[in-house]
Parts: sequence; structure tokens; C-alpha cells
Amino acid sequence: MARYIGPVCKLCRREGVELFLKGERCLSAKCGVKKKNYPPGMHGKQRVKHSDYGVQLREKQKMKRVYGLLERQFRNYFLLASKSPMVTGEKLIQLLEGRLDNVVYRMGFASSRAQARQFVSHAHFSVNDKKVNLPSCQVKPEDVISVREKSRQMRAIHANLEAATQRGLPPWVAIDPEKMSGKLLRPPTREEAALPVQEKMVIELYSR
Repeated sequence: MARYIGPVCKLCRREGVELFLKGERCLSAKCGVKKKNYPPGMHGKQRVKHSDYGVQLREKQKMKRVYGLLERQFRNYFLLASKSPMVTGEKLIQLLEGRLDNVVYRMGFASSRAQARQFVSHAHFSVNDKKVNLPSCQVKPEDVISVREKSRQMRAIHANLEAATQRGLPPWVAIDPEKMSGKLLRPPTREEAALPVQEKMVIELYSR
């Protein structure tokens, strides 16, 4: 299972926005974008005027990096979304938000999508009482995601859940802290997903 293992703060700096790839660190003054608000590298401070293609490419890279996907994975999601009767951009976001690792993150069991992916890969969660260790597993409305019995004493999960509860959870998920479980109520709308991405440009790029 391929994944990016380089410094993630550089990804945020490259895109010029906070992608919240490192959990609590992104909310602090240590955030790479807050400390150095320019792209990484020796030419980072130079002003660059992007072409239309360049702007579209940056939006695609931004969206890929938010969800921690590589090119082939992301393109497969686009192909699925393009075959849907829904608006392609909205369907693409719903497919990405429906990934198990993303739902675990949105429910507050993990501080970042990368950590959620690790938790899921190590089989700390079950879906409808069935062990699942595939981060890309699609969660459907009314599915129940639970922390498995052997993992319920993990301090990291308890700390994440407490911090997320204080910040507030998205309206499309519901959790039961005592049972260490949550439910996906419905797919999120584009506004609720609150992504720093113009998905229309992503669609235009793939439609060339």
C-alpha cells in the first residue's frame, strides 16, 4: 500500500494553505504555513504566475494531499464520480469523505487522516461489528464504526476524542463516547465538507 512518507508541512507550504495534515500541530503556532508562508525551496519566495493548467493542477494536488491519496487512487475516484448522475464535483467529494479513514478522522477518533489511516490499517476499528483494515472502505449512511474491544484503552484515541468533542463534530456524524462508536448519518454537502479546494478546476483538468 503506497503512501507519501515525506515532510507533510512542505505540502501545505507548497499549496499555500493549511491542509491540516498533522492534527493538533496545524492548529498551533508551529504550523509550517504560519511560520513560513511561501513555497519550500530556494526559489520559494519568488512570485510565479501560473497558467490555467497550472492553477488546475495545483487544485488537484491540493485535493489529493488533503485525503492522502496518490494519483492512480485519486483518478479512480474521479472516474467513479464522472459516471454518477450527480454533479461530478459533489459526488467526488462524497466518495472521498466516505472513506473509512476519513470518517474515523471526522468522528474524532484520530487527530489527522494519516493517523486514522494507520489506526484502520492496524485493525483498531470495525464497521457494523466486522473487523475492517482497509482505509479506502466506503462507509454508507447508518453504518456504525466502533473501536474494537482490544483497542479501547488506547490513550491516543481517548485524547483525540476528547479534543474533537470540545471543538465540535460535523453534523453528518454522531458518536457515543461511552460505547466508543459512531454512526455516519448521511453524506456531507459541499459546504459542510469545508475543503480549501475548487473542485470545478479539478474536473476541468481531468476533462481536458
